[in-house]
Amino acid sequence: MRKKRPNWIPVVTAVIRRESKFLLGQRPESGSMAGVWEFPGGKIEAGETPEVALTRELSEELGIEAEIGDLKYAATHAYGETGIVLLFFEVNYWKGAIKTQHHHEIKWVTRDELLKENLPDANKKVIHKLLEKFE
Repeated sequence: MRKKRPNWIPVVTAVIRRESKFLLGQRPESGSMAGVWEFPGGKIEAGETPEVALTRELSEELGIEAEIGDLKYAATHAYGETGIVLLFFEVNYWKGAIKTQHHHEIKWVTRDELLKENLPDANKKVIHKLLEKFE
């Protein structure tokens, strides 16, 4: 018997940098992976391009109007029966003050600090390859 194909969820992720630091948000206590640190972003809704989805997510999560740059890296990961396709985009510029509208907390971390953070498994397995794209 053939193995059932997993459900795939497309997810857009923003790599936001300020000088040599990266922005991370801590997932809220009320949801899945509570307390884990992540790059901002979320699911692509029906009819959205990845760039439109990420612009919407950054407005909802951080209260900013972002200019989405290039797709820097793409990866897949499975959480049980659910697979995710992760699209990591660089954010070139943004307007507005970054604030926590979704995350429990936000912080700026160096590359070395980022490597030590409690990230989602989907990010941990690709973080070195992702960071190579920003060197």
